Amino acid sequence: MRTREAVRDVALATAASYVGTKAMEPVSMKLYEMESAADRERGDAVRPGPPYRVAAEKITRSVGLDLNDQQLDRLSLVLHYGLAAQWAPLYPVLRRSTRLSTPVAGLATGAAMSIVADELMTPAFGFSAPNLEYPLSTHVRGFLAHLVFGLAVAVSVETGWAVFRRLR
Repeated sequence: MRTREAVRDVALATAASYVGTKAMEPVSMKLYEMESAADRERGDAVRPGPPYRVAAEKITRSVGLDLNDQQLDRLSLVLHYGLAAQWAPLYPVLRRSTRLSTPVAGLATGAAMSIVADELMTPAFGFSAPNLEYPLSTHVRGFLAHLVFGLAVAVSVETGWAVFRRLR
C-alpha cells in the first residue's frame, strides 16, 4: 500500500471513529432501557463506574497526578474517543487486505472491538467488574452497540473513499 493511501485511510478511519461512537451511544442507551429491571440493577450494582472514568482515575493515580473531577471527565472523553480512533483503522485494513464486503468488514471491526476491548481488556485492567458478575444482557448490549460502531465506521470510510475517487 502506498504511504499516501495509508495516511488517508488512517485520517478517514479517525474521523469515522467519531461518527461510529456517536452512532453507537444512543443504541447502547436504548438497549439498556430495554433490559429487564433486574438485569439493569445487577449490572449497575457491580459496575465500579463508567469504564473510561475508572481508567482515567487509575492511570492518573499510577503516574502521581491528582486531577479534579472536571479534568478526569475530560480525560475520560479522550480515552473513550481515543480507543475508538485506535480501532477504526481495522476497517480499511480488512477491506484492503481481504475480500470482505463492506458490511462484513464493518461488523468484524465492531465485533473485534467489543470482544478485545470490552470483554478482555476492560475487566483485565480493572476498569470494570469481572465479566461473570454482569448479566448476559449487558454483554449482548455491548456487542450489538459495537456492531453499530463498526457499520458506521464502514459507511463513513466508504463515503470518504468515494469522495476521494471523485476528486481524482
